Amino acid sequence: MNGILKVEGMSCGHCVNAVESIAGGHQGVKAVKVDLAKGEVAVEFDSSKTSLIEIQEIIEEKGYRVV
Repeated sequence: MNGILKVEGMSCGHCVNAVESIAGGHQGVKAVKVDLAKGEVAVEFDSSKTSLIEIQEIIEEKGYRVV
C-alpha cells in the first residue's frame, strides 16, 4: 500500500534523513521518500503489518507535525 503524508517542521537535509530513518525503520515499511520542497513524505508499506496512522504517529513522536 502507498500513502502520502503532509509533514510540517522539516527544514533541512537532517530532517529528511531523520524522517526517512524513523519511518523506514518501522516494521512493515518498504520505502520512504521525503520531498522537502513540498513538505511531503511518500511511504510504501505492508498494510498487514502497519498502517498509515502508525507511521504518522512515529513521525509525530519525533517532533514533526503531520497535517
